[in-house]
Amino acid sequence: MKDERRSIWAWSFYDWANSAFATTVIAGFFPVFFKSYWAGESSASTSTFYLGLANSVASILVAAIAPVLGAIADKGSAKKRFLLFFAFLGVIMTGALWFVHAGLWQLAVLFYVTATIGFSGANVFYDSLLVGVASDKKIDYVSSLGFALGYIGGGLLFAVNVFMYLKPAFFGIPDGATAIRISFLTVAVWWAVFSIPIFVFVKEPYAEEAVSIGAAIAGGWKQLAATFRDIRHLKVVALFLLAYWFYIDGVDTIIKMAVDFGSALGFEASSLIVALLLVQFVAFPAALLYNLFARSIGVKRALFVAIIAYSLITVLGYFMRVVWQFYALAILVGLFQGGIQALSRSFYARLVPEKKAAEFYGFYNMLGKFAAVIGPALMGTVTVVTGSNRVGILSILILFIVGGVLLLKVNEEEGKRVAREYL
Repeated sequence: MKDERRSIWAWSFYDWANSAFATTVIAGFFPVFFKSYWAGESSASTSTFYLGLANSVASILVAAIAPVLGAIADKGSAKKRFLLFFAFLGVIMTGALWFVHAGLWQLAVLFYVTATIGFSGANVFYDSLLVGVASDKKIDYVSSLGFALGYIGGGLLFAVNVFMYLKPAFFGIPDGATAIRISFLTVAVWWAVFSIPIFVFVKEPYAEEAVSIGAAIAGGWKQLAATFRDIRHLKVVALFLLAYWFYIDGVDTIIKMAVDFGSALGFEASSLIVALLLVQFVAFPAALLYNLFARSIGVKRALFVAIIAYSLITVLGYFMRVVWQFYALAILVGLFQGGIQALSRSFYARLVPEKKAAEFYGFYNMLGKFAAVIGPALMGTVTVVTGSNRVGILSILILFIVGGVLLLKVNEEEGKRVAREYL
């Protein structure tokens, strides 16, 4: 039954669970540790290139499997089982980062890429369960609630991990490097424990022609070709996905590369971590407040405002010189990050046929992750070619401009009408 309070909170709590990986690992300690510990002998521009390449490889692999996963899930009523598999993969690989010692950047990249595949693959099935949990009336609120809980949950664990890093002796830990390695283990445990509610309390919508997982995998490949045809006919969906492809790439690149950028400018690791904490705790209320803002001006307009804000953030990043400016930009990112992510997810849900939610969210995640191939690689390449991290961050501006222009052309009402009528 849709809009059931227990199901809404259980679904939303998965964001609380997996956001620990997004904050402590992707945005926080992995780039810090990668630059200073695993790739410590490389130059700043070279390590930026390595990190950008690692993020791009992970995105390519996720992009390759996401639409197939969505088709499989719709075919076999196996959303929760696949969610469990990929979440488990992410948990194990995150914990495995504990075993990677100094200088072994290749092994660190291997575990990081595999953990990211688990994180992103699970999100295909997590997102697709949204249409079974919330009605059209509540879908923006539920999506925003998930992101809000993610920011506060991920932020709380990250705060503990930061304290461990800054004051290791208080916890009986020998040094900051060991504290960071322990933090990867805490993320794995946190992710595993707080994933339990979604498996217990969220009911998966019944598929009329459910088959075994084996048959679903075989049928999923056939379904993939049909999905391409579906999207070709649903022109509003295709246009939004193209817009999303560009602008969310810019958002993800800033999330993944901001710490590396600040480090290259000479900011202390402790300052970078404080900035990340600012993002998390500003983003928690901002994600919910941005939902109210979207109600007053419309979801599409609210998305466009966020794109403009991110464009400004990118330009300001080019001119950044001192650490307080980094903090100010962190606050700006926090104000818009949850809003643009949550509203993109719920806006897309309005445009797709409900019975093919996982299939279409497979494409949604594919484009989001495939787009993330462009941004980190673009920033890393431009940085190496020009020798300037500032020019590298400025290159991301083009993604927001293209995404914003395409979003303006999306006809929401037409998309909703076609989705309702689509068989």
